Amino acid sequence: MPIDFCSLASGSSGNCQFISSGGTKLLVDAGLSGKYIKMALEKFDVSLLDIDGVLVTHEHSDHIQGVGVLQRKYGLKIYTNEKTFKAMQPKIGDVDLNKIILFDNYKPFEIKDLWIEPYSISHDASDPVAYCIRSNDAQMGIATDLGQMDMILLQALKQMDLVMLESNHSVEMLTAGKYPYYLKRRILSEVGHLSNDTCGTMVTELVRAGFVKSVLLGHLSKENNLPDLAFETVKSIAEEAGIRVGQDVAIDMTYRDRISSLYRIRRTL
Repeated sequence: MPIDFCSLASGSSGNCQFISSGGTKLLVDAGLSGKYIKMALEKFDVSLLDIDGVLVTHEHSDHIQGVGVLQRKYGLKIYTNEKTFKAMQPKIGDVDLNKIILFDNYKPFEIKDLWIEPYSISHDASDPVAYCIRSNDAQMGIATDLGQMDMILLQALKQMDLVMLESNHSVEMLTAGKYPYYLKRRILSEVGHLSNDTCGTMVTELVRAGFVKSVLLGHLSKENNLPDLAFETVKSIAEEAGIRVGQDVAIDMTYRDRISSLYRIRRTL
């Protein structure tokens, strides 16, 4: 069964990703208004009543803004680890605790047709995670809000067919920009965000392993990046390493303020 994937939005203004396979429909994060998410899903003839659950990566507002509203209005199940739930609980308001499904990092769990594997990541949140998501014949990973790439996660992502990977900022734009010093330090730290250059290096590592055929650049900064700059930087680093972009791997964008393309993921090896 293939996996269909679309980014409804990705960036510091809000994050929400849509995944569908067979009879399973999931969101990864709900960091936008319920109204926006509802309207975005309707473009694919999907109702929020069809959603089997929301996988939460961490408790920052750009990832959980709509979680409470969606849970109360549509009865959605919320999948998260215990530390993240405790951190986000005061922010999302009253929710049905019977709909909160707690998982342990690194322990796979099943939601209907899909297997979900949460991996710990380095970010300044309580217990943030990336996800690898598998069907019978497709695999994809979502890894954003990374201060640095963990080797365990990197090895897992190498097995995916498609990876959505953070390309948050241009180091040059960030250092020359108007952000206060403490915020620049935080973004550049090991619990901050991946730069375009680091993303390019990670893409090279992923593609060399032989499985990853598509990479989507995500969580671009509004202030410290440009889509064309992120794309060209990652492309250039990959090509310098001998990777043929467009042949060995397809690189595409997700967007802070609009829906991405819809991708159908199926392993062809």
